[in-house]
Amino acid sequence: MISFNNTEIAFRSKSKAQLRKAYYLFKLMGTPLLSKLGGQLAKVAIRMHLPITGLIKNTVFQQFCGGESIEKCILRIDQLAKQNIKTILDYSVEGKASEKDFNRTMKETLASLNFANKNKNIPFAVFKITGLARFELLEKINFGKKLNEEEQQEYDRVVHRISKICKKAQQLKIPVMIDAEESWIQDTIDSIVENMMKTYNKEQAIVYNTLQMYRHDRLDYLKKMHKDSQINGYFLGMKFVRGAYMEKENERAQKMGYATPIQANKEASDKDYDVALEYACENINGISICAGTHNEESLQYLTKLMKTYKIEKNDPKICFAQLLGMSDHISYNLANEGYNTVKYVPYGPIIDVLPYLIRRAEENTSISGQTGRELSLIIQEIKRRKSL
Repeated sequence: MISFNNTEIAFRSKSKAQLRKAYYLFKLMGTPLLSKLGGQLAKVAIRMHLPITGLIKNTVFQQFCGGESIEKCILRIDQLAKQNIKTILDYSVEGKASEKDFNRTMKETLASLNFANKNKNIPFAVFKITGLARFELLEKINFGKKLNEEEQQEYDRVVHRISKICKKAQQLKIPVMIDAEESWIQDTIDSIVENMMKTYNKEQAIVYNTLQMYRHDRLDYLKKMHKDSQINGYFLGMKFVRGAYMEKENERAQKMGYATPIQANKEASDKDYDVALEYACENINGISICAGTHNEESLQYLTKLMKTYKIEKNDPKICFAQLLGMSDHISYNLANEGYNTVKYVPYGPIIDVLPYLIRRAEENTSISGQTGRELSLIIQEIKRRKSL
């Protein structure tokens, strides 16, 4: 079995200074109060136009982002490529709500596809539908409410933007992943993505949906979609994640008095995630997957499944994905063994990607053992280098 404990491989691209900086950053994020306070202070400072962008750029931005533009990500893309790790460029600007902003996100996504077409180290593109559409509009459709004429025209523009991206992806033969979001807009997202798959996945999996396996209904949805793809003659593309909105989902369900879509416990999420991996491997001829997780057990299990089902390490229908700045011990060791490994590399203006950065800090704090694991491996590598 593959080992994720080889810190020499995990951190060989980092200098001593970079390793020290990562140590102090994860040490800070390991303190929930400091991490939460830091995020709130950053928001206030930005609103007050205080000059803190330099501090952010040299700390969390440098750790978790590739640059402020596609061009400024080139150095990071090349650095990862030297370690056999590919890049997924993710325009991580959030919280926008105007047609101008939606069109800008569409143009950025198209630009990332065009850039990927010229760079063999970028095998996928990615976007969120809320980057192209108003949340309230998606929510209204989700609950079956009738749109007025103006809203219908707005929705038509949303579908046009998404279709334009997917059509470009098909022309260039570069798959595009569409992220999952909150459950109360996810049915709308699923419906759109399903239509895009039926249109653009006739020859191969170009459009990927994302399944949040901390939802108890996603395994059944995977099987339903696979059956539909067989009946209607298209390839299924799926990215498996555990999920990013658990607290928000549970709080809303409790407040509004409906059954939460979230699994009863972590063990149930882990089980469904692994069952989904096995289902995909069993049906690999019709399903392409991206295992987007930092969970070592699931990734070990996937490598085992690939052996069981005689799937080559570099089969393009399977890739392993982690976020830039996190779980390098997983990504670098997988890549070193020859598995298709990618890093999500967020980019965008520092002020605009701040919500993403705050979420990363909070995620590291909230995931049990995540920060401790990162820190222990960094400390292990620092000690190893001292002993040389």
